[in-house]
Amino acid sequence: MIEIPVGSRKEVMSYLEPFMVNEMADYLKPVEEMWQPADFLPDASKETFFDEVRDLQGSTKELSYDLMAVLIGDTITEEALPTYESWLMMVNDVSRNEQGGWMKWVRAWTAEENRHGDLLNKYLYLSGRVNMREMEASTQYLIQDGFDIGTGHDPYRNFIYTSFQEIATNISHRRVAQLAKQSGDKLLSKICGLIAADEARHAKAYKAFISKAYEVDANEVMLAFEDMMRKKIVMPAHFLREMGTKIGSAFGHFTDAAQRLGVYTAVDYVDILRNLIEDWNIESMKDLNESGEKARDYIVALPDRLIRIADRIKVPQMEYKFSWIYG
Repeated sequence: MIEIPVGSRKEVMSYLEPFMVNEMADYLKPVEEMWQPADFLPDASKETFFDEVRDLQGSTKELSYDLMAVLIGDTITEEALPTYESWLMMVNDVSRNEQGGWMKWVRAWTAEENRHGDLLNKYLYLSGRVNMREMEASTQYLIQDGFDIGTGHDPYRNFIYTSFQEIATNISHRRVAQLAKQSGDKLLSKICGLIAADEARHAKAYKAFISKAYEVDANEVMLAFEDMMRKKIVMPAHFLREMGTKIGSAFGHFTDAAQRLGVYTAVDYVDILRNLIEDWNIESMKDLNESGEKARDYIVALPDRLIRIADRIKVPQMEYKFSWIYG
């Protein structure tokens, strides 16, 4: 477990708190202006409900097996939100003020994210292609098992992780939207496109938090970034499993499907790293001590090393059948 240095990080988080309050409106939307799951799903109160469900199921039949597997894995990941919220609440012990910047952000972020799993879950239920009990068990497992992502309670490592992960989820949902459109499922394409847009806004927020932290504690943030990249950024669903199996046993099969489809690949991992290096101006960052400079140089050189490895990775063949999917 990473120890939180006493002093500097608390001071930086206190420095960030008013920024979070003042800038939140740039990254979050008022509830009154947000879409809700009911906006896109058949309305059970209308006589047309069963016709709409049949239309939805007709479109869903055209989705490939791998695309269904990725969509279910993405849904389970989104529905593990209680784990992520409790993790974020533990990151910062500067203030437990209910109206403080940190608490406001976590609640508002959670409220926006909560809609994603709700909408995708209902869509999958109506599709008729999913063994919902098996999927629901996997969701319960993932929340129960938690996730060890190597950040400890250090806010720098956590914000670096969330910056990376929000970009990754944007890519995944955006690509699923594209594939759904190609398969003729316009509804799913719209759903995943909207979720991807949320993730893009959230990524901007977390990147902004780290940019502000760099302004006042550049060496420590740089060392945290280096540490996270040496460990490698793991996906929040890396403990994914099916009923009666070991922790993490389904995750590799899920990522294999994503790689076969090009939804999320090793090249995307490198591209995200390059995006963060550019956005945080890592290469040109000055006034670092010796350890900070070494960390900067390691990070800047890392994409070229990783892309050589990514280019050698073979696309895995489909050999696994998930308990989540009928047929």
